[in-house]
Amino acid sequence: MKTKKLLLSCAVSASLVSAGAGAAEVKKIGLAVPNLSANYFIQIKESVEEYAAKKGIQVITVNANDDSSTQVSQVQDLMTQNIDAFLYIPAGAAAATVPPRLARAAGIPVVNLDRNAETEPGDTFIAGEGIKSAYEVCNHIIGLANGKGEMIMIHGQKGVTPEVNRTKGCEQAIAENPGVKLVANQWSERWSQDEGFSITQNLLQAYPKVNLIFGQADGLAMGAAKAVAASGTKQRVFIGGYDGDTGALLAIQKGVFDVTATQSTRAMGRLAVDSAIKLAAGGTVPKEQIIDAVLTTSANVDAFIVDHP
Repeated sequence: MKTKKLLLSCAVSASLVSAGAGAAEVKKIGLAVPNLSANYFIQIKESVEEYAAKKGIQVITVNANDDSSTQVSQVQDLMTQNIDAFLYIPAGAAAATVPPRLARAAGIPVVNLDRNAETEPGDTFIAGEGIKSAYEVCNHIIGLANGKGEMIMIHGQKGVTPEVNRTKGCEQAIAENPGVKLVANQWSERWSQDEGFSITQNLLQAYPKVNLIFGQADGLAMGAAKAVAASGTKQRVFIGGYDGDTGALLAIQKGVFDVTATQSTRAMGRLAVDSAIKLAAGGTVPKEQIIDAVLTTSANVDAFIVDHP
């Protein structure tokens, strides 16, 4: 697990560099998340709250339940609660620019996590690298299928940063393998297991020869695995996910699906708090702080189950 240790070391080093003087000025942070039904966002929330508490900082968390208009209203309310910094994960691409604009108008620094808005980015953007790791996931399942077959790709929420990057990465892997045909794309709204199940169930009826599935989040991949098991499909279907959710890691250990890319969600949360402290004190942090995800299979999953980054 040398790769894992290196990535975590880099994340911790970046966190310490960001944390400089000025911590005393930050007493309250606002955190806006898209939904708290996804393990990925739960991990970030827990990391932010736990780490901030150690520093004596209060965190006010609002959950938009994947509704952009709700999130805008929640952020408007946050701006009235004397927060010193704003941590922001957009609930969707449509209204992603409004909360950063509101925060800047109030003189509050903005740390964007996981998703960014090109026209109104945060003062810093913290995320997992998406293109290379999605390429690795898709290339892995294509390799398991000996470079041949029909693939379906189940996307996340259309237009948000992770969906765009993971699509690019997987498409690169497909382009390098002429024996693979992408027969269908389908977008989800909540990146959820239920959506993964229903989308896969419908697509398997239309494309019964499918032997490759890329779910752009672990929930989608796990739903796809359940649909494949229920379908009675005779051919082996190789399934890739993304994020390294705690439940998904256990599923990979048990052979429910084949591969994911484990993100350093807890390191992201700590780095977000340190960046907020630095920005609120008038300091500078990099415009982008990107942490690599690690390809995770049954061969290396045990270490991530014991100690999730």
